[in-house]
Amino acid sequence: MSSPKSEGIRTLAIHAGEKPDPVTGASAPGIVMSTTFVIDPDVSFSAEDFGAETPFVYTRWGNPTIDQLEKKLAALEGTGAAIAFASGMAAISGLLLHSLKMGDHFIMSDVSYAGAAELVNDFLPRNGIEVTKVDFSDLAAVESAFKRNTRLVYAETPSNPILRLTDIKAVAELAHAHDAQLAVDSTFASPIATRPFELGADFVIQSLTKYSGGHGDAIGGAVMGRVEDIARIRQGVGIHLGGIISPFNAWLIMRGLATLPIRMKAHAEGALEVARFLEGHPKVGRVIYPGLPSHPQHELAKRQMRNFSGMLTFQTEKSTETARRLAEKLKIVHYAVSLGHHRSLIFYLPTDDLLRTSFRMTREQERSYRAYAGEGIFRFSVGLEDPEDIIHDIDQALND
Repeated sequence: MSSPKSEGIRTLAIHAGEKPDPVTGASAPGIVMSTTFVIDPDVSFSAEDFGAETPFVYTRWGNPTIDQLEKKLAALEGTGAAIAFASGMAAISGLLLHSLKMGDHFIMSDVSYAGAAELVNDFLPRNGIEVTKVDFSDLAAVESAFKRNTRLVYAETPSNPILRLTDIKAVAELAHAHDAQLAVDSTFASPIATRPFELGADFVIQSLTKYSGGHGDAIGGAVMGRVEDIARIRQGVGIHLGGIISPFNAWLIMRGLATLPIRMKAHAEGALEVARFLEGHPKVGRVIYPGLPSHPQHELAKRQMRNFSGMLTFQTEKSTETARRLAEKLKIVHYAVSLGHHRSLIFYLPTDDLLRTSFRMTREQERSYRAYAGEGIFRFSVGLEDPEDIIHDIDQALND
């Protein structure tokens, strides 16, 4: 007898976590906005008794719409479970607060999302947690950073904003050899490109605001991992700190996830066309995109990523003037922060500003950062518009 066929990623994106409504027969999932639920009088009111068999009691504990989203996220990432939060930062801070306590040691990539980097710079040391930041493209440096009290290792790949990569499998092996866990922020990749859990990570973080939602109209975040680990996070920081996602945002993001595989294919195809154009543009300096052979870690990208995503960076001379010109002249591409939306977004990130406010680096780490970013980069989230229209818009703004 043949074994059951595993479902493909496009099928999971549409069907995982969902089923027709048993009362109405509705094919599409509904939104359960109720904050409270009618329950049996024997159900405990204490969150300390919360478990897998606990019915829906109160939306901070659990909600049918949020539950559907979490099941879909776990299926897409290939993990046992997921917990959704109100934002990507809520997911990051929730995981750190769950995993670390006074006296622990934490290793983090020296280049990570600015909000996460700034949280770690001050909040963790103030609470008695030792932090070491390392260039995660240097495995020897990562290995040398471990201490007897290292509890958690935190990578981001591709990293925000410079698109430097981390060898997830190799870092996971190092972490586990030192009895530590590995968390990977995979927001730039999405599960369509990379599934860190399959490469040995213990936790996967996603800002659902970005590619997962995909439309720039809902904020959310998530942590995915083993069933027992996620259950502890839910009972601890999820229920007690209360940073849960709105059911309405959960529904919007779930709708976005249904088209994630086909959107990511279009994002990657468009980004590669735009990256090739920019590499040949006389007013553009270095272009960084994992799908280009010129990316310093292109071979790792080919091994670790099934899709090179829609994020790229480029440099120009007189970048501040270029930023003003792009903001004034672009017609299709929006000069705005964030990423992963259906529309293209671009924003200038000066290196000195980031080093002053977000990234506290050694001289060697700064040299590594500047090797990717120079004096500043334009972070470009290539959207779903026709690539030739994006290229024409950028070209007319650069040449104006």
